[in-house]
Parts: sequence; C-alpha cells; structure tokens
Amino acid sequence: MVKINGTESDLAGQTIAQCLAQAGWDTGRLAVERNGNIVPRAQYEQTVLENGDVLEIVRFVGGG
Repeated sequence: MVKINGTESDLAGQTIAQCLAQAGWDTGRLAVERNGNIVPRAQYEQTVLENGDVLEIVRFVGGG
C-alpha cells in the first residue's frame, strides 16, 4: 500500500506519472514529495512506487 495525502491506496508497482494520470492530476502545477524528498518532475516516469511509500502531492494555486 502507498499512502497519498493521508489515504492508503494500492498503487505499488506504478510510476508516479501513472498514479497522477490515473487520478487526473495536472502535472504542470504540482509538486510530489516521496518519503520526505521532493521528486523532480523529470523523474515521475521512472520513479516506481513501493509498498510503504508515503506521497504528499501539493497543487500550486495563484491568487491574491
């Protein structure tokens, strides 16, 4: 199981890119932290999620 923003999901074996696409996230305006480390956007396709991983996904919004 992989925990994403506090919710457990059965995503082990998928890449971060696959996970984001499946959930409908726009990768252009977000940051992904895996186990306390920011994952560079260029590594989303190669980074395979493992059981026990903890992801925090943050979307950037503008305003003022």
